[in-house]
Amino acid sequence: MTWHWNATNRQSAHRIAFDGNKGIMKKRNIFLVICIVLLLAGVVPSPLGVQKIQAKSLREQIRDKQKEKDLLKNQLDEQKGEVKGLKNEKTSLQDEMADLNDSMLEACARYVDLQGQIEDKTQEIEDNQAALADAIVREQQQQEDMEIRARKMYERNSADYVTSLLQAGSFGELLNLATWFERVETYDKERLQDYQDAHANIVRIEEELEAQKAELDGLFEQAEEEKDRMSALIAEISSKIDEYSAEISSAEKQALLYEAQLKQSEADLKVLQKKLEEELRISREAAEGKWRTIDEVVFDEGDRKLLANIIYCEAGGEPYEGKVAVGAVVINRVLSNRFPDTVYGVIYQKNQFSPVASGRYALALEKDKATAACYQAADEAMQGVTNVGVCVFFRTPIKGLTGISIGHHIFY
Repeated sequence: MTWHWNATNRQSAHRIAFDGNKGIMKKRNIFLVICIVLLLAGVVPSPLGVQKIQAKSLREQIRDKQKEKDLLKNQLDEQKGEVKGLKNEKTSLQDEMADLNDSMLEACARYVDLQGQIEDKTQEIEDNQAALADAIVREQQQQEDMEIRARKMYERNSADYVTSLLQAGSFGELLNLATWFERVETYDKERLQDYQDAHANIVRIEEELEAQKAELDGLFEQAEEEKDRMSALIAEISSKIDEYSAEISSAEKQALLYEAQLKQSEADLKVLQKKLEEELRISREAAEGKWRTIDEVVFDEGDRKLLANIIYCEAGGEPYEGKVAVGAVVINRVLSNRFPDTVYGVIYQKNQFSPVASGRYALALEKDKATAACYQAADEAMQGVTNVGVCVFFRTPIKGLTGISIGHHIFY
C-alpha cells in the first residue's frame, strides 16, 4: 500500500486499519508509555512481559571481545618478555654471585693463611724477645764479672801483678802466669764481644720480625677489608636475586592470569561467533521462509517514531543509504515469519538492538532525537523500500563476515 505521512492521511489510515481494534490500540499506546518509563529505570519489556536485556548487541560484543583478546595477547607477550628479561638478569646476577663466591673463598683462604703467618711471626717475636732478654742478662753478667776483676786488679795494683811474675819459680812458670793473665783478659773481652754481638743480632732479628709482622698486619687488614667488601657485595647481590625472584614470581603469576583471561576471552569469542553463525542461519531460513508483503502490514500510530529513532540510534552517523538500510532490516523482520510481526515487537525483541538494552533508545524516544533524514528513511522503509534485499541482520565488520557493505555496517 502507499503511505503518505501527513496528519489527515495518518488519521484516515488509522481509522481504516483499526476500526474494530481501537481498544487494542489504546492498550498498546498505554503499554508503550509504560515501556518507556521502565526503560528509563533500566528494565526493558518484551512483547511477552518485562525482562532485563543485556547491555550490548552481539556485534558489539564480538567486536569488544576481539579487541579484548588482542589486548590480552599483547599484554601476555609483553609479560612473557618481562619474565624473560628478569630471568636473564637473575641468571647474570647468579653468575656474578658464583664468581664472587669463588673470590670470597680465595680471600678467606688468604685471610686464614695470613692469620697463620701472623701467629707464627708473633711466636717468633716472642721467642726472640725471650732470647734477647737472656742475652741481655748474660751480657750484663759478663760486664759485671769483668768490672769485678778489673776492680780487684786495680786494688791489687800493677805491683802485685809484677810481684806475681817475679815470684815465679822458673822461667816456664813465669811464662805460664803471663799467658794465664793474658788469656783471662782475652777471654773476658771475647765473651763480652760475643754477648754484645748476640745482643745486636737479636735486636736486628727482632726489628726484622717486627717489620715482617707489621707487613703481615697490613696484609691481614687488607684481607679483612676485602672479605668485608665481598661479604657486602654478596649480600647485596643476594638481595637483588631475591628481588628478581619475587618479581619473576609476580610476573609469572600475571602472565598466567593473562593466559587464563586470554583463554576465557577466546572461549567467549567462540560463543559469540556461534551466535553469529546462528544469526546467519536464521537469516538464511528467513530468506527461504514465508514473507508477507508490505501491503499486508498494518502499522500502529507510533511506529514511525519508533522506527525513526532506532534508525537514529543505530545509524545516526551513517550516510542516508545506511539509514534506509537499518530501517529496511527492521521492516524485513516485520515481514518475515521468523520475527515478531510488529515494529514494536521487532525493536524490543530480546538481545537484538543494543541501544534498547542500554537505555539510549528510550532517551532518544523521550526527546524524539530522530532527524529529518531518519524520519525520511523510516518513511521509505515503511513503504517497502529496501537497499539490502531481504537481510535481517547488520553489524560492524568482523573478520570472516560477508554481506552488503553500506557505511560502517555489513548487512546479511
